[in-house]
Amino acid sequence: MNSLILELVALLLLLLANGFFSMAEIAVVSCNRPRLRHLAAQGDRRSAAALELAEEPTRFLSTVQIGITLVSVIAAAFSGANLASVLAVKLKAVAWIAPYADQVAFASVVAVLTFATLIVGELVPKRLGLSNPEGIARTVAPTMRWLSRLGGPVIALLGVCTEGVLRIFGIKPRQETPATDEEIAMLVTEGSLSGQFHKNEPGMVRSVMALDQVLTRELMTPRTRIIWVSVNDTAEMLWHKVVVSGHSTFPVYEKSQDNILGIISVKSIYANTAAGIPHNIRNLTRPPTFVPATLPASSLLETFQQSTKHLALVLDEFGGISGLVTLHDLMEAIVGDLPTPGDLTRPTALKTEDGKWLVDGMLDTEGFEELVPAFALPPVAERDYQTIAGFVMKHLGRIPAEGEIFEHGGYRVQVLDLDGYRIDKLLFMPLAGSAAREAEEAREAQEAEEAVQEPAEPVPEEADRAAAA
Repeated sequence: MNSLILELVALLLLLLANGFFSMAEIAVVSCNRPRLRHLAAQGDRRSAAALELAEEPTRFLSTVQIGITLVSVIAAAFSGANLASVLAVKLKAVAWIAPYADQVAFASVVAVLTFATLIVGELVPKRLGLSNPEGIARTVAPTMRWLSRLGGPVIALLGVCTEGVLRIFGIKPRQETPATDEEIAMLVTEGSLSGQFHKNEPGMVRSVMALDQVLTRELMTPRTRIIWVSVNDTAEMLWHKVVVSGHSTFPVYEKSQDNILGIISVKSIYANTAAGIPHNIRNLTRPPTFVPATLPASSLLETFQQSTKHLALVLDEFGGISGLVTLHDLMEAIVGDLPTPGDLTRPTALKTEDGKWLVDGMLDTEGFEELVPAFALPPVAERDYQTIAGFVMKHLGRIPAEGEIFEHGGYRVQVLDLDGYRIDKLLFMPLAGSAAREAEEAREAQEAEEAVQEPAEPVPEEADRAAAA
């Protein structure tokens, strides 16, 4: 009886050893190598050992397979030679099963051992390994590395044979591929859903990764919207531009806006005034930073990082000034809109009570599409303009006259106001019976329904009574 108990204990230990190898295998194979490299760089020896095993899969897997094979052979010997014979003696005492006692005992031991091996030796250990692969890999790494050195000659032979068979079939070792932008974005999104990241961070990560695909001309303020300072402006004119615009930096020109002298900051103007120094714009002007319109936003960020100036003038292909871009514009490309005092003058579109749209001509086409989705602009690939005013001139093929009207995409478009040769204000009127009109009416009905469904906020008196109750 005592020998049977010892054999069962030995069998249990063999099953646990099998589970150890299975757990080590799945943990090392599925562990996050970049995380292990980070821990190893900080001096964690167990992480370094786990990383060594992960980067030598043939040697590691050979060690695991040798261990599992030895455990299985020994367990089979115990079950076949001892446990089956003990069970057979018990079964022979039963008359109706006595003729088949040896076969039934053997089959029963094999079935129980197989079930125990699957649960204790495979499934449970592998689930444990997947639950914390880096932690378990760091725990088992020293033991597995010692075992791989102990069985060095056999493991080396198995490794050579494995590599030889792979070469015969033309299979090359799989190289570790770097994470793609899509994979990183998915990881951050999953982290946001699990509460590890803020809800806005996935969008910011996607914007950062897309910076190299965004050109400076897509971020800049167009030339027609720049507030310019002339080197000959009086103090009154200069302060008027500062107060009205709300900007902190301005480009300075002489005679022509293509003859740029530099940039001037409100801070330097204040310092000059506080010191009682006579007004002189030329002396306060600093050299400008020029960037091409086709410069990727990622390179623009590097330019700002290497410079003390956070404003750059954007040059077109002919060397003329096409716009102005600031660090603020670049940050908005990453985190979204950042309100500033200048937002009061930002181009926009306003909807009137009768369903018409009053649109600033300098509103960019993307912003216009968001506000008036029923108006069908040409595909993005066919646009060689950035603003809705540019669309009107492209459509007409000329500079329109003030008050001119044309129809397009289910709307009647009227040029309300011109500022010189620039289209300042446009009026978009959906045509009766058009798909655009139906879309506008459906949108208005949906907005009205949502407004009705939203619970009204209690007035202060009602809120006080509710709180008292």
